[in-house]
Amino acid sequence: MIRTVATTPFDDQKPGTSGLRKKVPVFQQAHYAENFIQSIFDALSGFEGKTLVVGGDGRYYNREVIQKVIAMAAANGFGKLMIGQGGILSTPAASHLIRKYKALGGIILSASHNPGGPKEDFGIKYNAENGGPAPEKITDAIYARSKEIREYRIADIDEVDIDTIGKVEVEGMTVEVVDPVRDYADMMESLFDFNALRRLFESGFRMRFDAMHAVTGPYAKEIFERRLGAAEGTCRNFHPLPDFGGHHPDPNLVHARHLYEEMMGPDAPDFGAASDGDGDRNLIIGKGIFVTPSDSLAVLAANARVAPAYTAGLAGIARSMPTSGAADRVAQKLGIGLYETPTGWKFFGNLLDAGMATICGEESAGTGSSHVREKDGLWAVLLWLSILAARGESVKEIVEKHWAEFGRNYYSRHDYEEVETVHANGLIKELRDRLPDLPGTQVRGLTVETADDFAYHDPVDGSISEHQGIRILFEGGSRVVFRLSGTGTSGATLRVYIERYEPESARHGLDTQQALAGLIAAAEEIAGIRRHTGRGRPSVIT
Repeated sequence: MIRTVATTPFDDQKPGTSGLRKKVPVFQQAHYAENFIQSIFDALSGFEGKTLVVGGDGRYYNREVIQKVIAMAAANGFGKLMIGQGGILSTPAASHLIRKYKALGGIILSASHNPGGPKEDFGIKYNAENGGPAPEKITDAIYARSKEIREYRIADIDEVDIDTIGKVEVEGMTVEVVDPVRDYADMMESLFDFNALRRLFESGFRMRFDAMHAVTGPYAKEIFERRLGAAEGTCRNFHPLPDFGGHHPDPNLVHARHLYEEMMGPDAPDFGAASDGDGDRNLIIGKGIFVTPSDSLAVLAANARVAPAYTAGLAGIARSMPTSGAADRVAQKLGIGLYETPTGWKFFGNLLDAGMATICGEESAGTGSSHVREKDGLWAVLLWLSILAARGESVKEIVEKHWAEFGRNYYSRHDYEEVETVHANGLIKELRDRLPDLPGTQVRGLTVETADDFAYHDPVDGSISEHQGIRILFEGGSRVVFRLSGTGTSGATLRVYIERYEPESARHGLDTQQALAGLIAAAEEIAGIRRHTGRGRPSVIT
């Protein structure tokens, strides 16, 4: 039986850069998840009889919300749901299923790299029919609907078994539970030369992959150990857990410190990598060297031709504005386009769909290509392995040769987490008000060349996205960027990005924070971070 349930709007259901993220107790409020799911359906059209892909990263409350989606999709007239077994689907795997099976779109249940558990984070994101995050016109429509919703439709049904592969009928709708790994692993095998990678591991090459008790564990086990023959134990923390084992599934030097220390140790493996909660981010560490996400994007783009999928070359490279300019010089040498977008993978979708870009990346550990419309952690790891196999060099040798050819971008991000929103907004407003007066001024011996509030003019559809981050550019190519993150669930996260370009190889061996010390001090002086936030140092430095 299908019921129409009366409800009232919540005032906090505005999607961020990657959907709606809140603490689990917020989503557990009566009608809260249902209101947002119905708002998604109401913002769409023509979905009667169509297919919807559903899955998530296995975090706490994942299974319960999947049951709500099943009941509401049936009541709203969808023809079919494809659900990852056990409710598991990595974000890139969900994107692939949407594209491969020509689904209308997908609902991905994840809060990405945020912690999970009864009091931690949960998220709901809608991906469109191209497999990518919903564009702003859809997320704006979802938010508008959430502010006026008065009822939702739901079917009174028994709980559906999502642990057994197969099909069942629910109120005239087909629910198909699918292997969450197979289609994705098959796609990876079509993109890369798995025979060459098998030979790499047969040669004695050692790798450590940390799935952080998150969604990529089953994928990594299947690809690295079963299909490529890596030694058993190559994949660690590979069982997805609702609370990620009590850890924070963010692949950076703070939350994956144990991997970093192992890779810096005397008996380090040849290659180390990690991924995050929903499988779209990556951490790359070689023996004795951490590779920043910005440098990783540049190295991958410069060497992509070693993989069968990219032998014809790249159409272009896209990066988010806060990401370092390392990839810009690669694009220039290759004679291809370089596109600078706002933060958020949805901005890459138009470029990929139009065939203008092939590889995209963000400084927040996300890289991907035109094979899906999401960033893809395991894809990045496999391309790195392909480069290592083709060049026969270590990660450190490859990166240092890249710097010698293109110059080094010293780069770091300083995060001030859970800042009171009013103080974070005050800092940004004060900066915006000062922008006209900054060019030409001197700060800590540096001269401000330009200062602006980044606005993106989409070259495909002509849309304009304003207020995407405050940029302070200094003479000589250094810069500092300030922006507020849209991925947290409480307070505001102030992100400060510091970058210095160094063309001279003799100066490529400096400690990053030491090399950036003058810019870090200039950022504090320009923005008054301590004055606004009360923080004397960042919460996280990456």
